[in-house]
Amino acid sequence: MKRRAMAWMLPVLMVAVSVVGSGAASSAQSEDGAVPASTTAVGPQYDTTHVYVTPGDVDAFVDSWQATFGGTHTAKVVTTVTPTPSSTESELVLSPVGTLSVFDFKTPVPYPFGTERTGWLMSDFDKGVRLARKSGAHVVVAPFDDPIGRDAIVQFPGGVNAQLYWHTKAPAYAPLDSVPDNRVYLTPDAVHDFLGSYLRFTGGRIVSDLRAADAGDIGLPGQTYRRIAVRSPFGNTVVSVTDGHLPYPFGRETTGYAVRDLTVTLRKAEAAGAKVLWGPYAADGRADAMVRFPGGYVAELHEDGRH
Repeated sequence: MKRRAMAWMLPVLMVAVSVVGSGAASSAQSEDGAVPASTTAVGPQYDTTHVYVTPGDVDAFVDSWQATFGGTHTAKVVTTVTPTPSSTESELVLSPVGTLSVFDFKTPVPYPFGTERTGWLMSDFDKGVRLARKSGAHVVVAPFDDPIGRDAIVQFPGGVNAQLYWHTKAPAYAPLDSVPDNRVYLTPDAVHDFLGSYLRFTGGRIVSDLRAADAGDIGLPGQTYRRIAVRSPFGNTVVSVTDGHLPYPFGRETTGYAVRDLTVTLRKAEAAGAKVLWGPYAADGRADAMVRFPGGYVAELHEDGRH
């Protein structure tokens, strides 16, 4: 292959295999006595939500997403993003509200791929894996090489999976207009261990802990639940602590996106083929909705910065 063609393909391949009481602020130290470790985070624009679309729907999903939020996307490539044989059509979506790695697998998806919610770029991959283990997370897919870097999947207590990745040549993505929320649903039995491990690894802190949040925003108006917001160098996380009695589609979404005008955004989404599954629901100065995009991807959309 000519040198010029190789130079064009490398950036596309890089983004494809990259996937591979209330209100009082606190930190990991206040949860379990541990001081947060130094992190290997690079920036929230490099924290990519992993989207596994219904086979054949990748174009419909990307077109719908861009019509709703704007942004750009890379060219599609067919590649292997797993340590065992597989094939997926993949592309990266760079939008103002978040970065997405989109997969349309042409083969069965090897386990446990598809269970990871996000990919986090590491400034130091080996250190990131060590910190994950020290934090109490399990490495469920051992480090493996890809054509332009390395990958692993770790699992935090409560069964929350994330992929760690590193590139030989560092990528460069523009900052986001708004940082999305990593949305985690846990039981009361799991939340303490999860927070201890997650805060230790991410270097995060709890910025709010609402013990009686309005459960209308998880589809249960008239009830309450515990809602914890975390900020870290890896971005935002919202932890919903429930008894698991959730109506569809709550718990199916992995990411929540902040928008300036929810009504206008929902109108754009519906015009682009998405379906509003819940809401908009307004309470305490916040409005949110649940939306399913073509290809089956479910996302929470919200207006304002309350957490």
